[in-house]
Amino acid sequence: MQEVSREDMLAILERQREDYLAAGAVSVATRKDRLERSIGLLVTHQQRLVDAMRDDFGHRSEHQSLFTDIAGSIGPLRHAQAGLEKWMKPEKRKVGPFPLNLLGAKARVEYQPLGVVGVISPWNFPVNLTFTPLAGILSAGNRCMIKPSEYTPATSEVMAEIFRTVFDENEIAVVTGGPLTGADFSGLPFDHLLFTGATSIARHVMRAAAENLVPVTLELGGKSPVIVGRSADMQKTTDAIMTGKMLNAGQICLAPDYVFVPEESVDEFVESTRRSVAKMYPTLLDNPDYTSVINQRHYERLNGYIEEAKAKGSKVVEVNPADEDFRQQPTYKIPPTLVINPDDDLKVMQDEIFGPVLPVKSYQNVDETVDYINRNPRPLGLYYFGQDGAEENKVLTRTTSGGVTVNDVVMHVAQEDLPFGGVGPSGMGAYHGLDGFRQFSHAKAVFRQTRINIAELAGLRPPYGEKILKTIKQQMR
Repeated sequence: MQEVSREDMLAILERQREDYLAAGAVSVATRKDRLERSIGLLVTHQQRLVDAMRDDFGHRSEHQSLFTDIAGSIGPLRHAQAGLEKWMKPEKRKVGPFPLNLLGAKARVEYQPLGVVGVISPWNFPVNLTFTPLAGILSAGNRCMIKPSEYTPATSEVMAEIFRTVFDENEIAVVTGGPLTGADFSGLPFDHLLFTGATSIARHVMRAAAENLVPVTLELGGKSPVIVGRSADMQKTTDAIMTGKMLNAGQICLAPDYVFVPEESVDEFVESTRRSVAKMYPTLLDNPDYTSVINQRHYERLNGYIEEAKAKGSKVVEVNPADEDFRQQPTYKIPPTLVINPDDDLKVMQDEIFGPVLPVKSYQNVDETVDYINRNPRPLGLYYFGQDGAEENKVLTRTTSGGVTVNDVVMHVAQEDLPFGGVGPSGMGAYHGLDGFRQFSHAKAVFRQTRINIAELAGLRPPYGEKILKTIKQQMR
């Protein structure tokens, strides 16, 4: 993929900023129109986008792509259209302290566009994680520059082409290129930068953005844990877990990364998992619903986790309903694989897995699971299964994660009225819905003084005397 120079990208950014400033206040109609044009691109070019994602992955479920990347992007854009006028209204705030709150002084917060927002989108959901942020960015009235992933070149090229058909480059520009382009892009003087991807890369992005004091939203990942309580329905639990773990072949920032199971229930969990997988995927190799690992490097990385676990004595369970031979295949599919009670020093317990490999750890008391989670970096998601309200409360109040889904996995990300974001190493900042609108807006404080000279009446201007002492005493009550 051909690199784009920093100078060329900077020129686009400068043109967008100049056009934004020249246009003045961004009307509701303009914002809704930009959102509508984005929706139109998804509807009109859905098959091209689905085909491109299939080509980039070697095989990607068409139904999954339509669900997660096409329909899954339209929903947030429609939600923004519906909420926009309410979100844009200034918020009245209380006036204080005394005596500034007398005689009709007013205070409000106005949400103003930031200007030009940069977006670095990842390969795992290349369309969704390009279009979904636009719901907040465009509803807030901003212009946007997008750098999609070089790991999905076909999809990136299609997006670059279709955006040009309905958006002037001064509104939205897509810049394709490899790692050098990405590095230069992250160092541009945006008004805000959104990066979705690996924590290791986020450190470089944040460092580059800091050169221009560009505020960042980082949507990262980490090892999202699952706690299966003793009160959980095991079959419903494994159905949900394996749905989340096998969607996109586990290549999801929110995919269950490891599971805690009561020690007496590990065998039951394994057998229940076998039934869940067989029910959803009777076969895997030629199954159009089961997506491939993105490329050979990640395929070898995941198999390396499995081989290391075997070599160091962990029990490894391959869940392969039709007993297929995965050694000869045109793509990079991997059967879902359980690693039972792995040592914590294994790579499968150190790295974010991002694939259909699932460690299973046994526990005696749920306090052990809470302590384990708290000893490790805070994850993007946390999942609890069970009907014990006190236990659920303990897990949720004593752990910290970006978000939580109870009795399911991943699904909190689909709630547009909930903020989506990480905490600590799993990210900073949040978007979706109203929270996205505010993330990509400047909350401008506005105080309107009355015509009466309050400061003089209250003795707040020199020469000071008894009046200001009375005001001070009033404030110190």
